[in-house]
Amino acid sequence: MNKLLQVLKKFGPAIIAVGFTIGTGSVTSMIVAGSKYGADLLWVILLSCVFSFACIEAYGRYYLATGETALFAFKKHLPMGKWIAWFIIIGLTFGQWNALMGNLTITSNAIFETLNIFLPSLGENAYWWILGIAIANVGIMYAILNMGKFHVFERVLLIFVSIMALSFLLSLFIVMPDLKAVAKGLIPTIPDVEGADRLMVAFVGTTMASATFLSRPLFIQAKGWGKGDISLQTKDARNACILIFLISGSIMIISMSTLYRDGKTVERVLDMVGTLEPIAGKFALAIFLIGTLSAGLSSIFPILMISPLMLADYQSGKLDMSSKNFKIITAIAAVVGLIGPAYGGNPIELQIFTQIFLVFVLPIVILSIWVLVNRKSLMGEFKAGLLLNIGLALAFVFSVLITINGAKDIAKTIGEFMG
Repeated sequence: MNKLLQVLKKFGPAIIAVGFTIGTGSVTSMIVAGSKYGADLLWVILLSCVFSFACIEAYGRYYLATGETALFAFKKHLPMGKWIAWFIIIGLTFGQWNALMGNLTITSNAIFETLNIFLPSLGENAYWWILGIAIANVGIMYAILNMGKFHVFERVLLIFVSIMALSFLLSLFIVMPDLKAVAKGLIPTIPDVEGADRLMVAFVGTTMASATFLSRPLFIQAKGWGKGDISLQTKDARNACILIFLISGSIMIISMSTLYRDGKTVERVLDMVGTLEPIAGKFALAIFLIGTLSAGLSSIFPILMISPLMLADYQSGKLDMSSKNFKIITAIAAVVGLIGPAYGGNPIELQIFTQIFLVFVLPIVILSIWVLVNRKSLMGEFKAGLLLNIGLALAFVFSVLITINGAKDIAKTIGEFMG
């Protein structure tokens, strides 16, 4: 195990980026999209990963050139930088805590419904079982996170992400997908079906994750990288985006090759977890369940820590996982996350809807770093080149369009709710 961990550590912050990016939101969105539209939205994942590479590269490059973390730099160098930083902190906290509600609801339902297959009597007290499982999940993650040691957090996340990746990639080989349908999915088209726009926004909210970009400098700092590691940083950013695409795409293709092919839809968590059962029985069900739970559990860490991490970034530009503020704010996040399981409702719909809130800070997150990486006085020889500028420009336009669609969807949902 130690040898395996040493090999995985060579990926550097790439593994952490995958853990920050792929959670139950990604898994749910990809499975639902695959079951409804096949691989038609695979191009959205590809574009999101390409644009994510530009953003991760920009944030990593800026830190190596200046030694300054993201929000600290915004506060220091941008007009109205303090307001921009606080808008990002509040918006990101709101979005991530919403996502945690969906995350805990999905993972708890998945565990409960799987147990209920073997112990049907549990279904008589479903609500309390699900809530109890959610409390146990977030409690264990909180305890591990608040050991205050980065290497412990890194090792646990490495294990979860590795299990997740292996589970979904193995599942992909089991289904043997239609390669023509996969290739067709890389051609931009939007299915003319209600709900497709919402899923596109959810994809971008999870794949182009602002939290991943903003936290990049802090985790590079924790690894001790300096200016001499610029090429290593670029390689690591590329590895992160390749892994994100492979894992996310695999989930969608698996769903296309099973549920979509058989005309099935995802109504319950067990429908999602049982994606592979018709092909390979309980063995495949177990593999896919492990991948789904690993995705959910690995993303609880980042969501719990995002707010204290951003506040530390803003105040001092230093990552301190042992501070009193870190422990208090992560505890508040854990309690807020339990609102989802306590409320009940359809966890599939809740998870997809909460992902929409993640896109609203994305345009300002991209624009802010775009401005800074083009300042010669700050960047020196590491100033953004033509390709990085094109990537950031396209990422910004894409994020604005997606944010507009997200706002329309939320307005529509609120209007329907109000009557």
